[in-house]
Formats: sequence, structure tokens, C-alpha cells
Amino acid sequence: MHRRSRLQFFNMFDHPMPRAFQNRFSTQYRCYSVSMLAGPNDRSDVEKGGKIIMPPSALDQLSRLNITYPMLFKLTNKNSDRMTHCGVLEFVADEGICYLPHWMMQNLLLEEGGLVQVESVNLMVATYSKFQPQSPDFLDITNPKAVLENALRNFACLTTGDVIAINYNEKIYELRVMETKPDKAVSIIECDMNVDFDAPLGYKEPERPTQHHEEPAEEESDPSNYEMDIGFRAFTGSGNRLDGKKKGIEPSPAPIGPSDIKRGIPNYDFKIGKITFIRNSRPQPRKTEEDDSVSSFIAFSGEGQSLRKKGRKP
Repeated sequence: MHRRSRLQFFNMFDHPMPRAFQNRFSTQYRCYSVSMLAGPNDRSDVEKGGKIIMPPSALDQLSRLNITYPMLFKLTNKNSDRMTHCGVLEFVADEGICYLPHWMMQNLLLEEGGLVQVESVNLMVATYSKFQPQSPDFLDITNPKAVLENALRNFACLTTGDVIAINYNEKIYELRVMETKPDKAVSIIECDMNVDFDAPLGYKEPERPTQHHEEPAEEESDPSNYEMDIGFRAFTGSGNRLDGKKKGIEPSPAPIGPSDIKRGIPNYDFKIGKITFIRNSRPQPRKTEEDDSVSSFIAFSGEGQSLRKKGRKP
């Protein structure tokens, strides 16, 4: 019994310690925007992403701890109770100082030299995210989804409620993170994430011109004012069966189409209480004087002339 208890005692320390007992990186820094970073090199690339610059002492401390990679951090402004998440780009800042993108300082409501709490965290991999552009100008981009996916390569994680800034064609576009799955803070490093957009802030759909359909007058729609066309109508005859029976071969009346109806000729001389019957009769042509002379012509009724004179003998 005593030997078995000793084996159990030593086997307990052979297993790795639970994650709850691991040391977590947590410290405070005075934060400044990237424009305050001293050095000959232009670090405007930090403004285009979601990563910060930390001092070298942070790297030494993180290397001694059991930290999972990639390194992700939670930034908290205890004065305003604002928080966000980020990655780390480099460890070249002065001791006690960290440099943040300007849009991240705005989300945390931090001023130059303000205190920020930096803690190491583990985030789940993102599967879905939804963004809302803060200006309708974002719709002017030809392929906004491709532009956003390319800009997110400079980000390490996303937090629901943050307003991120991306740079495209020398213009800054702000987008609010409306939703992230499977958690409110997710990692977007080496992930397959579906991206969706909400309507931009202040966007109004263009009004479509309404088409007014004018209703025809009652006189035009009344079929009693039209005449039926009694001309040729296709497929109106009756058919014959080979067995001679006449059952079921009665022709069904063909429907009256608009082409079968003709407008009547209005009677402009109409008077109330008087009925006029108009017949389609051709008027008789009037006789002229030339017609009288032609009608009085009788063939072969003229008198002939002879070369010889009557009563003269040769």
C-alpha cells in the first residue's frame, strides 16, 4: 500500500499542469500612436492592420511562459471599461511603452500616454464575420469583398463592436464588426472565414419611379360599342369522326380576341330621341351631260355620201 501511494504521488507531476495553473502574461503599458514611434523608418504599415509594437522585455517574459502561438492579447482601458483584441508585430518599443494603431486607440478611448492593460489570451478560430461600412463611399469599390479580405491579412483577430480601418487607394474606410462566430472575439490567422456585409451607415436605397396605369374610359371598355368582325376565324369549324359518330365533336366557341372587335363609326349628327340606321350602301353616281350624249348614241345610224350625183347621166 505504501509503495503504490508513492507511485501515484510521482505520476501526478509527470503530466503537464492544467491550463488554469499556467502563468499568464499581464502588465500595463503607456500607449502611444504609431506616429510617435521614434526611428528613421516609416512605420505607417502598422496603421493598416490590427497589431501592436511591444518592448523587448515583453518577449523575454513571454518566452519563459507556456504561451500558445500565435500570440494574441487582450487590451483593456480600465477607465472607460473598453476592451479589444490584437496581435503583436514587433518587440522594438521603449520599455514601459507600446504603440497602437490610431483606430485601436479610438475604440479604447485612449489618449497619448494613457495606461492600457495587456493580457495574453487564447481565441477560437473564426468561421463567420459580418461588417457594416460606416460610409456609403465603400460601395464605390468595385469588389469590396476582395478588398476587405486582402486588408484582413494584416489583422490577427476581430472583436465584435470594434470599428476597424482599412486603407485602399489612399483612402481610409471604416467598418464596424457587427458579428463574429463562434465567439465575440475570434482569431483570423490561417482560417476559412465567410464574410458578409450589412447596409452602410446612412445608406438609402434609390427610389424607383412608380408607373401610373391610366384606366381606360368606360365607353372604350364597353364591348357593346364595338362591332364584331365576321371575317375568317381559324379553327372554328366542326370535325368528323371515322366511325361516323357525332358525339363529342361539337366545336367549342373560340374566344373573342381584341382583333375580332372593331370600333363603330360615330354619328356626329346624333340627336336625342332620334334613331338613325346607317347602311353601308354606295351612293349612285350622278349623270352628267357627257353621259347623256353617250347614251343617245346609236350605231350605224349615219347617212352615207355618194360620189355620183343623182339625176346626172354619163
